[in-house]
Amino acid sequence: MMLRRGFILFLPRLVGLLVVACCSVSIVYMLACTPKGDNQQLAFPRVHSPTVKEGYEAILQEREEQHRNYIISLKKQIAQLKAELQGRSEQLKNVQDQYPDPLDNRLDHSNTEKAQANLLAFLRSQVDKAEVHSGVKLSTEYAAVPFESFTLQKVYQLETGLTRHPEEKPVRKDKRDELIEVIELAVGSLNNPEGEGNAKHHVYTASDFVEGIYRTEKDKGTLYELTFKGDTKHQFKKIVLFRPFGPVMKVKNENVNMADTLINVIVPLAKRASKFRQFMQNFREMGIQQDGRIHLTVVYFGKEQMNEVKSILENTSKSANFKNFTFIQLNEEFSRGKGLDIGARFWKGNNVVLFFCDVDIYFTAEFLNSCRLNTQPGKKVFYPVLFSQYNPSIIYGHHDSIPSLEQQLIIKKETGFWRDFGFGMTCQYRSDFINIGGFDLDIKGWGGEDVHLYRKYLHSNLIVIRTPVRGLFHLWHEKQCLDELTPEQYKMCMQSKAMNEASHGQLGMLVFKQEIETHLHRQKLSSKKT
Repeated sequence: MMLRRGFILFLPRLVGLLVVACCSVSIVYMLACTPKGDNQQLAFPRVHSPTVKEGYEAILQEREEQHRNYIISLKKQIAQLKAELQGRSEQLKNVQDQYPDPLDNRLDHSNTEKAQANLLAFLRSQVDKAEVHSGVKLSTEYAAVPFESFTLQKVYQLETGLTRHPEEKPVRKDKRDELIEVIELAVGSLNNPEGEGNAKHHVYTASDFVEGIYRTEKDKGTLYELTFKGDTKHQFKKIVLFRPFGPVMKVKNENVNMADTLINVIVPLAKRASKFRQFMQNFREMGIQQDGRIHLTVVYFGKEQMNEVKSILENTSKSANFKNFTFIQLNEEFSRGKGLDIGARFWKGNNVVLFFCDVDIYFTAEFLNSCRLNTQPGKKVFYPVLFSQYNPSIIYGHHDSIPSLEQQLIIKKETGFWRDFGFGMTCQYRSDFINIGGFDLDIKGWGGEDVHLYRKYLHSNLIVIRTPVRGLFHLWHEKQCLDELTPEQYKMCMQSKAMNEASHGQLGMLVFKQEIETHLHRQKLSSKKT
């Protein structure tokens, strides 16, 4: 009985010990089997959490989901990089197709036809980049590349080199051979027109060549424009060739009919009646008698000598049966730009070629044709470089008499110079002049207005033809620079005055005249002593 009572008392303690032992075993088991966290710490299941196995599976599943998302992200980035690489490769291929490397073409002889096609494509791209089909906007007049003109015998050049001859027979063999080759190619092209089969046509020779202009853009090639006689008096053939530092390529072959192309010569004037009489003699011979497709507009400022000027104009009209003239009188201070602008806008007929001229200019009938051939509405304007005559009394001072005006008009470095700093004489269609905005009417007096107009054309998409011409002369006259001019205008006027007198050599002879005479006197004395 006492044993049973002792067992009953001991039983709760035994149960408690067993419970404690079981708990200890469970804790040890959990410490050994629970997976470690990211920071190497033990992860204990929280209260109400799933069993240890389920928790482990949940963690594995979460990790697998993270890796899967990371792989998906990498795949997207790889796909984007592949797409970008493919796009860049296509861009590079397009550039290579458009501008193939001529060196690679020459080295790769595996496919001759492809190499030739790529080379031709490159050469044609040179034509597209040059000013052949359209003009290029330029920032300043100094950026313009001028043309030079030539005939069968002579080249009229701005860059005179060591010879300092404004016109010459080409001395350098490369230039001589170059122009001969171009003329021969043009003649061959004219005699073998495309698309005419066996049709009979005029057989052209070099003697049909009238004149040409050319210029070289050093990064592209050389552009040639050659004019030949046409089938009738007022018809011409024009050939455009381009040498892209390689074979000459024919760009254009067109008929040019100038029979109905009228030129309106606009002359602003104040006083100077005697100079106007001399101008009208030249206008009558070259403009009326030889050319015949010409109109004259005189814009006269003030009233002094006006009746004399009108009388000269009316007498020429009667004697030459010439009615194509307009006289506009303005009662205000002389402004060359305003006079030319008013004369251009006064015209009410069809689109016409305007030749802005001065009273001290001499032109030939050949120049009038050059004026027509080098202008095209909406495309080309013509800025000829005229030949400026030196003071005849200095040039011919050692002669018995001064030759006649016609005999003075020869292009030599002793008689004058290319007036490449002047932009006053210009030919353009009236529509281009109006569209460009005309002259700056705020400029008064002499100088400046012509440069502003020239810059407007350079800033446009029109092609500006700038070349020396053999049929346009500035006749010498004493220049007076008025005190009313602005400092800049006065400086320009004085520079022009200095250049007009004589060449450097001739001016040097005048400056050192006393020294030369003293030297000659000493020479005579020494010769007498011996």
